[in-house]
Amino acid sequence: MIKPVLLWSDVLIFLLVAALSLFVLQLRNNPQAKKRWATVFHSKVGLSSFIVILFYVAIALLDSLHFREALPAVDTKADNETATAEQVVAYDNQVKSVLDLVLADVEKNHEKTYSAPFAIYSFSKENITLDDGSVIRDYPRLQQAGSHLQDEDELLADIIARSADAIAMGLLIAVVIIGLHWLVTRNKPSQVPWKAAYWTMALICIVTSWLLELGSVYHIFGTDKVGQDVLVQSVKAVRTGVLIGTLATLLTLPIAIILGISAGYFKGWVDDVVQYTYITLSSIPGILLIAASVLLIDVYIETHADEFNLTAIRADFKFLALCAILGLTSWTGLCRLLRAETLKISQLDYVQAAHAFGVSHSRVIGKHILPNVTHIILIALVLDFSGFVLAEAVLSYIGVGVDASMSSWGNMINAARSELSRDPVVWWSVSSAFVFMFSLVLAANLFSDQVRNAFDPRLASSTSDADQGDK
Repeated sequence: MIKPVLLWSDVLIFLLVAALSLFVLQLRNNPQAKKRWATVFHSKVGLSSFIVILFYVAIALLDSLHFREALPAVDTKADNETATAEQVVAYDNQVKSVLDLVLADVEKNHEKTYSAPFAIYSFSKENITLDDGSVIRDYPRLQQAGSHLQDEDELLADIIARSADAIAMGLLIAVVIIGLHWLVTRNKPSQVPWKAAYWTMALICIVTSWLLELGSVYHIFGTDKVGQDVLVQSVKAVRTGVLIGTLATLLTLPIAIILGISAGYFKGWVDDVVQYTYITLSSIPGILLIAASVLLIDVYIETHADEFNLTAIRADFKFLALCAILGLTSWTGLCRLLRAETLKISQLDYVQAAHAFGVSHSRVIGKHILPNVTHIILIALVLDFSGFVLAEAVLSYIGVGVDASMSSWGNMINAARSELSRDPVVWWSVSSAFVFMFSLVLAANLFSDQVRNAFDPRLASSTSDADQGDK
């Protein structure tokens, strides 16, 4: 038996997916926006990077389906005078997710302490008692990783054999997915570079299959100080990275759009107030402001302990508070850009003509100002996403990020600070966090470049002029 657990961050991520789906459906009613987005997906880089982002989002969704498992039933007497017993169901305090079920074979492989990637011996020496009673100090055999091997000489051959099986399984899954898609779209003419999408999908399937297959018998990225698998920590941190990048960005946009356009359009005292606000906010060091806000959140949690009876609920509240703090303190740059662009657009002839005909301010902003600054908003949306992912890592590194019980790349890097000073160096925790974070940030940046090329009027006009010159 399980008991579903719904966290606020779970609600938000599913609402975001629903809003994104609705946005895609609404594109059919806007031919101009549809054409521009089509330009993004007609690019091999844009389509491939989008598939990688979708893969990260799928992991985040699996990790957002939370539940608590039932503990073994306890028989309690209904009252002291009768022998009637009823089953009382209690649930574990540990909140798990569907992703934990997917990673169950990998997650169960716990060791005592550090172990290097693909190692079958511990990274640290221990006292080992031999059969004759003597004690030696040596590297003990790991309890889980490579326990199926009779001899350490079989290690390389076993890795190669399992890798071949995993690659074959990944290719089979990719062929099935690609084949079904090809059957549906084979008779439909399209400019979408499906070959690039197929290669990206095949690579994702192969890598995922390889990680799950070898991760069930080896520690691909080693283990940490308490023997937990680093691969599991890196994958579980995907949800934190995706959510903090998305939620913080979406909190930034409304403030920046409203204040930036208002300052550039109305001018006068409105412009003065907005400029004073973002100049004052920019003058305060962002790290100090965020750290002070996070400390206030910690005080609130400590003084209202009854409201946070589960570790997951406390970590989720602190996480959402961090998203809000990042969003509320990071809108100044976009606001300044929108103010400058609105000042320029508001002086154009068609805007002045609208004023002469008595068109209301709200209609002028909605019909003439906002559509002409959409490219700036979209570019900032994608660029800020990667910026907030990196910001979380920095904040967790200095101790003011997400809760320590919550998996994140920043917490992994923070925990690895002392490991880097060891001799020999324990390098795999930092490397694993870097690989997963780098893949997400790189995909987001590549996708943002394609969005900028499609929506920036200056780049679009220069491209069309170049095309006409070639003709």
